[in-house]
Amino acid sequence: MTNCFHLAIPAGNIKTALGFYCDILGCKTGNQEEGHWIDINFWGNELTLHETKTKQVRERHAVDMGDVCVPHFGVHLEPNDFEEVKKRIESSDIDYMDNPYRRFKGSKFEQETFFIEDPNGNVLEIKTMSHPEVLFEVAS
Repeated sequence: MTNCFHLAIPAGNIKTALGFYCDILGCKTGNQEEGHWIDINFWGNELTLHETKTKQVRERHAVDMGDVCVPHFGVHLEPNDFEEVKKRIESSDIDYMDNPYRRFKGSKFEQETFFIEDPNGNVLEIKTMSHPEVLFEVAS
């Protein structure tokens, strides 16, 4: 795994967080220091959940068709994986923070996206791009 992204976040109770990340999203665990932190394979990226007593503070910013929470993190998935994660969420007791919708419609940056919240208030954006090859192009 070269060039993978690493992010460490406040997870609240790790056992509760594991239920969300592993049972609902389908992620796998890695290295850990029991009671302190655990690594999650977040679609090829290293997400480290730290046991904390605090929740994330956030605000909303306007982006195309809605106001998105900042901070947030997420992943770009292939369409089939995106649909699988949506099914897992919809068959769980997790509610969407922002229901799935398409934004930047008709542009090369068109995407379907949704936002969910983990048990500690961290906001995740899960998306699939219509044209992933243009991800780092400049909009014209």
